Amino acid sequence: MELWLIRHGTTQWNATRRFQGHTDVPLSDTGRDQARRLAARLRSERFGAIYSSDLSRATETARIVAEPHALEVRHDPRLREFHFGEWEGLTWDEIVATRPHLRESELTAASLYAPDGGETFDDVRKRVASFLDDVSAEPLAHAAVVMHAGALHAAIAALGLSDEAAAAGGVVAAASLTRIAMDEGGPRLISFSDVRHLDSAG
Repeated sequence: MELWLIRHGTTQWNATRRFQGHTDVPLSDTGRDQARRLAARLRSERFGAIYSSDLSRATETARIVAEPHALEVRHDPRLREFHFGEWEGLTWDEIVATRPHLRESELTAASLYAPDGGETFDDVRKRVASFLDDVSAEPLAHAAVVMHAGALHAAIAALGLSDEAAAAGGVVAAASLTRIAMDEGGPRLISFSDVRHLDSAG
């Protein structure tokens, strides 16, 4: 099996660098354009199924990707972003203003997140790993999975590919593709955060 992990298109909260988490923020016009470009790139692929987080920014991305394939999107809440608790709706600067002990942490270090009233990285990794176990048991050659940056990092960790992803840049871009081969010898990273489709004109 080959998994095509997709991060949803961008939102207005992404543009202002606000933590979204389980807050149901829709795609922006830019995000919809990104999703359409992604769908055009994937039009000739043969997916057996397309899965998505049940949050609207992921489901809209998934619907746009699924349309040329005449597939129904399969929603799964295990693919949701971190629940960021009291951090949701805030920027990093706003978070550390009232939590100065976090100031030395890396904004993009999802593995270190432990938001007040939310989930830790290990919480997210466990629920995403449960999804991966289930989808790996499906008789599919190719499956697309639309999710969120934190959840995608958790999937990479659950598959034991964090070092490979870090070597490839480590940052999951909006509307990007990360391809993973589920080989008999173990998961193998084919590509990470590929956004060539967003560089094309049109």
